[in-house]
Amino acid sequence: MSIKPILFESGVVKMLDQRRLPTEEVWNDYHDYQGVAEAITTMVVRGAPAIGVAAALGAALGARDIAARDFDGFFAQFEKICAVLAATRPTAVNLFWALDRMKSCARGNAQSPLPELKERLLAEALEIAAEDERLNRDLGRNGAPLILDGARVLTHCNAGALATGGYGTALGVIRAAVEQGKQLLVYADETRPFLQGSRLTAWELLRDGIPVTLICDNMAGYLMSKGEIDCVIVGADRIAANGDVANKIGTYTVAVLAREHNIPFYVAAPLSTIDLSMVDGSEIPIEERASREVTHVGAQLLAPESVGVRNPAFDVTPARLVSAIITERGVVSGDYRQGLRQLAEKGG
Repeated sequence: MSIKPILFESGVVKMLDQRRLPTEEVWNDYHDYQGVAEAITTMVVRGAPAIGVAAALGAALGARDIAARDFDGFFAQFEKICAVLAATRPTAVNLFWALDRMKSCARGNAQSPLPELKERLLAEALEIAAEDERLNRDLGRNGAPLILDGARVLTHCNAGALATGGYGTALGVIRAAVEQGKQLLVYADETRPFLQGSRLTAWELLRDGIPVTLICDNMAGYLMSKGEIDCVIVGADRIAANGDVANKIGTYTVAVLAREHNIPFYVAAPLSTIDLSMVDGSEIPIEERASREVTHVGAQLLAPESVGVRNPAFDVTPARLVSAIITERGVVSGDYRQGLRQLAEKGG
């Protein structure tokens, strides 16, 4: 029953405006790549795999509108379109992976007539979207054995259908476990400052009939100390070659608490989120977002107007705190540097 947050219908990219959930379900239409870029920047769409899908479709829209006489002229303009989309958000590697795949598709069809090339680019973008949901379902099946029947599972941010092409990564594992007949209770951290846990994860799970309890971010340690959390599962925006994980701000805190209380801490992400070019997490760029996200909720001011604000959108959890990384090709633990590389090469 999981929703698909991005659709392509009649030449238009449609996105569920995640800023307006859970009180309103509003779909926005995008007719050009500039609109898609703005949607990514302003978090109409968010979540690393979903950003990649949106960028691919945005690139296809941009390609459709290019007026050129030959491939060289076309590709020069297409690269500029991809550069605009790539500049939207720096941390999620799926964005760059999807755009590189679109450029590779263009180069691979350089001899095709331009109308046919544009159609192939659209087909590639739609395949990226469909493939993401398939891979998430494979990932979910691989991770489900780690979630025991009766488990109380903590998750942070939203790594569900809303953050992907459908089904989800961390929530995909939870969905797969439920589909196998397991009885679970999910604790969702609210995830300040953008409240993806309270607004999005809680909405998704309630919609699918999966029991969920919302907690403030600073309650996780208390519940762990009382023995009320059995495992933690989160998504990722970029994973370095050594297994360091960049994810929504606050993930590192949860991982430290999990280690202190001997609770497994799992990361679920497709292989497109793994960036083997990054030696470790110190090389991952961390996006800083506007102070208003911290000082306001909607139009409501929560802090003195003149207060200084820091708003890093992500943090990095060291690989030593990660119990396992779940992907569509298998589960890795221990030596992440070797294991992740082997998975990347498996079928590659």
